[in-house]
Amino acid sequence: MDVHSRKILALLQKDASLSVDQISDAIGLSRTPCWKRIKELEDDGTIKARVALVDPKKIGLGIVVFVSITTESHDIEWLNKFTKTVSDIPEVIGFYRMAGEVDYLLKLALRDIEDYDRIYKKIISVSGCRTVSAHFAMEELKFTTEYPI
Repeated sequence: MDVHSRKILALLQKDASLSVDQISDAIGLSRTPCWKRIKELEDDGTIKARVALVDPKKIGLGIVVFVSITTESHDIEWLNKFTKTVSDIPEVIGFYRMAGEVDYLLKLALRDIEDYDRIYKKIISVSGCRTVSAHFAMEELKFTTEYPI
């Protein structure tokens, strides 16, 4: 990836609403080559989507909970069922299979403790969860969606 593509990605991570003209001016590349690079980055999947970031507190989802899960089962059938169950929960905004002591880590955006209880019951409905541990975030010290380019 060359320097122009990296600059394009850095700009779009900060503001995906920038026009091709604004981007081309900022990186010193003419409009058509700039547009072609953006199109290539979209076509090859480097740019996955262009989205608006929403303030969770403004929509009533100000509680962030990280849930660590260890399991008794590690077979593919169980994994598929567990993945489907967790992926179908809209409040799960991050879902990772981990290496180490914890098997899975979830990030939840919630309204209240009742939300957590409801989701906890869905998670444990898939038998084979040995431990489910919740960690409620007290304060967000850093949040970004920008990768260092």
